[in-house]
Amino acid sequence: MNYYLLKAKITSLAVSLLLAGGIKAQTRVDVSKEYENYFENIPFSMDVIPLPQFPSRSVNILETGAIGDGLADNTEAINSAIWQLAAEGGGRVIIPSGIWLTGPITLLDNIDLHAEANALVIFDSDPEKYPIIETSFEGLNTRRCTSPLNALGATNIALTGEGIYDGSGDAWRPVKKNKLSAAQWKNFVESGGVLNDKKDMWYPSEQSKRGHLVSDQFNNPQNLQTDEEWEAIRHWLRPVLVSFRHCKNVWIDGVTFRNSPCWSLHPLSCENVVITNTKVFNPWYSQNGDALDLESCNKALIAGNLFDAGDDAICIKSGKDKDGRERNEACRNVIITDNVVLHGHGGFVVGSEMSGGVNNIYVKNCTFTGTDVGLRFKSTRGRGGVVENIWIENIIMSNISTEPLLFDLFYSGKSAVEDLENPTERKENIPAVTEETPSFRNIYIKDVYCNNARRAMYFNGLPEMKISNVQVENVVISSLLGAELIHTDGVNMQNVIIRQQEGPEVQVRQSRDVIINGIKY
Repeated sequence: MNYYLLKAKITSLAVSLLLAGGIKAQTRVDVSKEYENYFENIPFSMDVIPLPQFPSRSVNILETGAIGDGLADNTEAINSAIWQLAAEGGGRVIIPSGIWLTGPITLLDNIDLHAEANALVIFDSDPEKYPIIETSFEGLNTRRCTSPLNALGATNIALTGEGIYDGSGDAWRPVKKNKLSAAQWKNFVESGGVLNDKKDMWYPSEQSKRGHLVSDQFNNPQNLQTDEEWEAIRHWLRPVLVSFRHCKNVWIDGVTFRNSPCWSLHPLSCENVVITNTKVFNPWYSQNGDALDLESCNKALIAGNLFDAGDDAICIKSGKDKDGRERNEACRNVIITDNVVLHGHGGFVVGSEMSGGVNNIYVKNCTFTGTDVGLRFKSTRGRGGVVENIWIENIIMSNISTEPLLFDLFYSGKSAVEDLENPTERKENIPAVTEETPSFRNIYIKDVYCNNARRAMYFNGLPEMKISNVQVENVVISSLLGAELIHTDGVNMQNVIIRQQEGPEVQVRQSRDVIINGIKY
């Protein structure tokens, strides 16, 4: 990456951190006034999601012995406040102004954890503070360290206020040399840790490096039999910053999350999830630094948020391969509106873990600037699952490194930019259609405007299961290259303007029933 692009990204991060410090994002929505409007005129049937309600009682963590000096360990004090209030039927646990060092915090039924303005919660960087648990990550059943903010099977929970939660992610994450400037790389190397044999990847510890070596499935270790083997790679088992599993009536509003060890927000198998006015900032070089991964959830509203991510920004998932198909929980009935993404591998993303299916998703009024891809649909053979009934409208994009609109059914596990630099070899053998074959169909996109992209569109379907029935209308894109469609069936584009600098406006290969501005290919 050249110096000027790196400088632009660092400047973007600095602006993001200023926003986190108290400047209100322009995306902020008045939940009390606008909330029910979000559920009007959506293209599928969905009731208004009930916001969690809490008793009026409250406990300030100062009452349970917390000390906000940035030095004292407040793990017991914060959790004690939650336990005390939960035993009384719930209410608001208040984190006041101060610097609050803590280990993992567990929310219980009917608890609103409210971080006031100027409250900075810093999670301890010591992996020993985070016990290893059975969970799911990247769509697979596995083990990870306990998340700094977590809940399991809770009802009526919330993270509210204007405070900041810092996940101390730099102490957990490995870093690739090619994502850093020379000075940044030097600082990481001199800080300790270990390098790989090629000297192009830094690990925070030998444990972390060992974990990478036994992880065949991206970040999930394979073939570990004993607790001792898992403990030996604890530092590799980076937790997501917020893990809510099997919860009902979840609300995250107003707070800021930064520097996550891994994914930032991960609601898994939850119902009635509302995320509003929330800000997430991860360094652009952060491995797996997703902002939001909504996985196998039913009924969600994602509105008025600001995301600056090291990986995908707003991502819809439903499990991976056999584990995802056996879970068989689609991510469905989701409204995503009025969000801004400043950086990420993708602005709005479906996949690649979508084996349980994805349906009834409505995306509207979002801005993506400086993302690798704008609208990103990704999967690969072996996943299975059906992605259908996706509506997207009024999306504004600029400075997209690859494509504003990308369907890639040969997803390699790399970012779109990495795929450009090191393309994956395509095998010509065409397998039979089975439960392992992913399907993307019935997707409707309109009113999309993008300037300064590399390629206008790229549809790369499977020959045995083509991308089908994609309707695109009212789109204007300025790009270096035009659109390329491969293995598609029934794609209809109307009033699409592509202003490419090089090559043809559209290339269509190995496809059928493709109509672009009235011309049938």
